[in-house]
Amino acid sequence: QVQMVESGGGSVQAGESLTLSCVAPVIIFVNNDMGWYRQAPGKERELVASVSRYGSTNYGDSVKGRFSISRDYGKSTLYLQMNTLKTEDTAVYYCNSVPYVRAAWGQGTQVIVSS
Repeated sequence: QVQMVESGGGSVQAGESLTLSCVAPVIIFVNNDMGWYRQAPGKERELVASVSRYGSTNYGDSVKGRFSISRDYGKSTLYLQMNTLKTEDTAVYYCNSVPYVRAAWGQGTQVIVSS
């Protein structure tokens, strides 16, 4: 299996927090930078956070200071801690390598933030 398996989404109020998890195929996880992407209704999929193989992180301007990405090599798992959620964070969240592997896209996990 080469697909990512995301989990942890849900429906929350603005200002609340969620933590997303993604179990990745080991061969992809250990050899690549990894990232969280999201796709809001009617919009293109965008990369919101990434972490290199060595642990350095980057964030999109819209999530900087609120989201935190991390990776656990022992579990081949990528995490996204999302704090102070806003309604504009509503989207389906996916993980993949950076750059992505087309065949590795999973089903994603839905995050809905209401005001």
